[in-house]
Amino acid sequence: MSDQDLQDSPPRPAGEKLQKVLARIGVGSRRDVEAWIGEGRIKVNGVAATLGQRVDLHDAISVDGRLIKREESAESVRRVIMYNKPDGEICTRDDPEGRPTVFDRLPRPKEGRWINVGRLDINTTGLLLFTTDGELANRLMHPSFEMDREYAVRVRGEVDDDMIARLKEGVVLEDGPARFTDIQVAPGGVGFNHWYHCVVMEGRNREVRRLWESQGVVVSRLKRVRFGPVFLNSDLPMGRWREMGQGEIDILTAEVGLTPVAMPSMNAKTKDKLERMQRKSSKPIGRGERVRTLRPAKDGAPAAERPARQPREDGARKGRTTVAERP
Repeated sequence: MSDQDLQDSPPRPAGEKLQKVLARIGVGSRRDVEAWIGEGRIKVNGVAATLGQRVDLHDAISVDGRLIKREESAESVRRVIMYNKPDGEICTRDDPEGRPTVFDRLPRPKEGRWINVGRLDINTTGLLLFTTDGELANRLMHPSFEMDREYAVRVRGEVDDDMIARLKEGVVLEDGPARFTDIQVAPGGVGFNHWYHCVVMEGRNREVRRLWESQGVVVSRLKRVRFGPVFLNSDLPMGRWREMGQGEIDILTAEVGLTPVAMPSMNAKTKDKLERMQRKSSKPIGRGERVRTLRPAKDGAPAAERPARQPREDGARKGRTTVAERP
């Protein structure tokens, strides 16, 4: 590019997009923020915000009349926790019927708030991820980044090879085509009850249940055991959460092309307080509620050697790890 071209090119817009800033500091996911902007709930310097508006640290941002406190250091924090969801909890912050929610047991972050990465229905148990980084949550949920989800499922009814083939080739549900990218028989099950591990590439509402039900069988138990590179391990009991370490977060963020940021240090007193909160809020595990676990691959590449996942351009599915062996 010549000097004249540089002079003629328009200057880069100042600041950063509003929805990206609010998502990163944990006000909400990018989708949430975009919806709130459309509803007129967000103002910048006292004026209703517009979609795509750019802001910097000098701008005053408010949501529903509440001023959002921002500091440059706070915006560099990224936290992620794993939660082993029990049966009977719903994935919402407040329930008008007074039912327990997945947020009831979580610690309160000093900055921002926890954003759930996808949802599990009230009768589905297992792995849920929460983060204070709305941009990370948005990328993990977006289909273009192809974050696969693995489930352990118990079905009641006759299952044959033709049915498995149909489920892997794809069937048409009421909201469009759907399929499992992999299905493996798992140990357990008596009579008409059979255990399988199956993988989907999307997070559509009740997709796993609806796929099996399209073949005339009933899902009697469903547990998510993996989300992308994150496995539900046996050391995380039902109803408990665990904050992911910096190395784990780096692996997860590299999958969706984000650069690592520092996680706040935690002193011994704070760690002890969080452990007491967990013990107080957690219910004992029944004999039938033990976590079914998958082991991560032993020869997995470290985060620095893994290429960043890029959005899909041609619609073709990239190669993904198939269902891991159960221990």
